[in-house]
Amino acid sequence: MGPDEEDNNKWPPWLKPLLREQFFVQCKLHVDSHKSECNMYCLDCINGALCSFCLAYHKDHRYIQIRRSSYHDVIRVSEIQKYLDISGIQTYVINSAKVVFINERPQPRPGKGVINTCEVCDRSLVDSFRFCSLGCKLVGTSKNSQKKRQMRMESHSEDSFSSSHGKMKKKKDKAQSFSPPTPPPISVNHRSAKRRKGIPHRAPMAGLIIEY
Repeated sequence: MGPDEEDNNKWPPWLKPLLREQFFVQCKLHVDSHKSECNMYCLDCINGALCSFCLAYHKDHRYIQIRRSSYHDVIRVSEIQKYLDISGIQTYVINSAKVVFINERPQPRPGKGVINTCEVCDRSLVDSFRFCSLGCKLVGTSKNSQKKRQMRMESHSEDSFSSSHGKMKKKKDKAQSFSPPTPPPISVNHRSAKRRKGIPHRAPMAGLIIEY
């Protein structure tokens, strides 16, 4: 069994179709009905987004309601955790209810001082969560993604070591270049150094007193 087959068996068959589905569009079967936008999804039929009127044909089925926050699709934690392991996914409180986002939300760059980010899209996260959405967890926990992440971490570690080693070597070279040069040895004239000063001799007439 290959990595892709293992990943497919790890997740329910309705998850990938749910991530690709487009919600909050007009229902084609109930165009003339009031409030017929498609914000429901049947986990048993997996046949696309449904409106509230479509649920009459899915009475005994498992279904979830999709909601919106800042133009992005979310699901209440109380609904989705019955059918899916959402551990590691960042939760948010919207209208007094905990929700998770279905797909990643683009973020130009993490904010200043952000330590924790999504392992897939690098979106800023709080606490110790690993992913920002269901979609990112699906991608981030796949076999191929884990191998790539491990390789990226090893490569980053090697680059950090090389960079640190290079900086230390550059500092050492710089310090050596600024150290004062060793003065040249002083030449000594051995002939002059061995010459001893002679013993002084008193002049022969120095002690003679001349009287007139």
